[in-house]
Amino acid sequence: MSQKNETPVLIVSLLVTALLLGLGFWWFTKQSNLGGTLPNSSQTNSPNSSSPPDSSNPPNSSNPPTNPQTVSLDQRLSLGDRLLIATDASPQKQAAIQAIASKNYAQAVTNLEAALAQKRNDPEALIYLNNARIGDQKAYSIAVAVPTATAANSALEILRGVAQAQTEVNQAGGINGVPLKVLIASDDNDPNTAAQIATTLVNTDSVLGVIGHFGSDATLAAAPVYQQGGLVMISPTSTSIQLSGLGDYVFRTVPSDRFTAAVLANHMLSTLQKGKAAVFFNSGSGYSKSLKDEFTTAVFSDGGQVVSEVDLAAPGFDAGSAVQQAMQQGSDVLVLAANTATLDAALQVVAVNRQRLPILGGDSLYNPKLLQIGGETAAGMVVAVPWDLLSDPQAPFARESRQLWGGDVNWRTAMSYDAARVLIAGLQADPSRVGIEQTLRSPGFSVDGATGAVRFLPSGDRNQAAQLVEVRAGNRTGYGYDFYPVGK
Repeated sequence: MSQKNETPVLIVSLLVTALLLGLGFWWFTKQSNLGGTLPNSSQTNSPNSSSPPDSSNPPNSSNPPTNPQTVSLDQRLSLGDRLLIATDASPQKQAAIQAIASKNYAQAVTNLEAALAQKRNDPEALIYLNNARIGDQKAYSIAVAVPTATAANSALEILRGVAQAQTEVNQAGGINGVPLKVLIASDDNDPNTAAQIATTLVNTDSVLGVIGHFGSDATLAAAPVYQQGGLVMISPTSTSIQLSGLGDYVFRTVPSDRFTAAVLANHMLSTLQKGKAAVFFNSGSGYSKSLKDEFTTAVFSDGGQVVSEVDLAAPGFDAGSAVQQAMQQGSDVLVLAANTATLDAALQVVAVNRQRLPILGGDSLYNPKLLQIGGETAAGMVVAVPWDLLSDPQAPFARESRQLWGGDVNWRTAMSYDAARVLIAGLQADPSRVGIEQTLRSPGFSVDGATGAVRFLPSGDRNQAAQLVEVRAGNRTGYGYDFYPVGK
């Protein structure tokens, strides 16, 4: 097909995409259980509702200003005295923030219990409730760094895993009798801010471990600070290969891009019996470049080829022309190593491909928008993820998370839960910064997590392979298509 004939197809695809985005956003905020929202009772609103916070919201509990750079560091940290996710915050939750700030913990507990009775899937409220129940008594403290202002859905997913682990250990009597407090830090997924947050946490003696950060670029900026300061950091979501071996205090519970790339390459060469790939990536993203490089290495080492590399973030990127050129160069598979910022460009590739070539994708493509916008054109697409609930829907974590939150959770919640379980295990062995690091580095360290045993390689990487899921017709999410484990 000529480029001239491809252009009208692209225009139509973009128009359809725009229409579906508008219609699908409303549907997603109501029903999605793959992203930051979960099915709610009829008495609650979606946590992604666009309704503004109540006017009674006090100054110290308001959401960060529109420009994240104007937010001071003290406004980015909260044990419950500051509201970091203000969207759709109930009056009870806002009143609880005021009560905690005044050290009226009994009133805060009452207010937060009422808030959670209305919206059970709010992890920020549950963390603050757990903290309020502790009050000023002795506790061990950890922090979790998430992008509450710039990627609220992802922040909620991560916070759910941490909140679940905190709730479980405190209800069981604490860590050797001592309860666990969680400090939430909002870093905007910005490398500079993440490094500043890391410095603050290192200088806060009560913080004994950190879960975070979200994106690989932010984590890479913060990791040297934790390493130099001797504070364990465990990222549940950063997969860049650059994080491997960065220091004795740097860990992650999500498999690195090396594991993801190996699974994708094997599926391409062995299962699909295809040998030539075009890789679409974002040259400005550490995660995206890492996955692209690792995939290229894995394919070459097993006899395949990457015949084309396409920058999704290049000025004037044209999905139709890029796909057509890839086919002319002999590509028989398209690989989308997109990050969150280039997800829409990746969806354009899916649309214009029209199922002509098989498509593989990294974990950023495990997103409701692929089901919602991609629809039929995405059917058959295979995505590598750290964990998928349907791979073992009756596992203890799957059952317990469903009971706690009222719906299914995704891999970010599972990996965050595992990170919290790791820190809890470290605290049980030796509740000090050095003691936690030594425990996690010991050869026999292992802890049961959401996704099985958590063990670390000498590099700090999780010793676990990625899983493959496929887009198929289904009604689980309400989009007509769902992610299902490959082969099941």
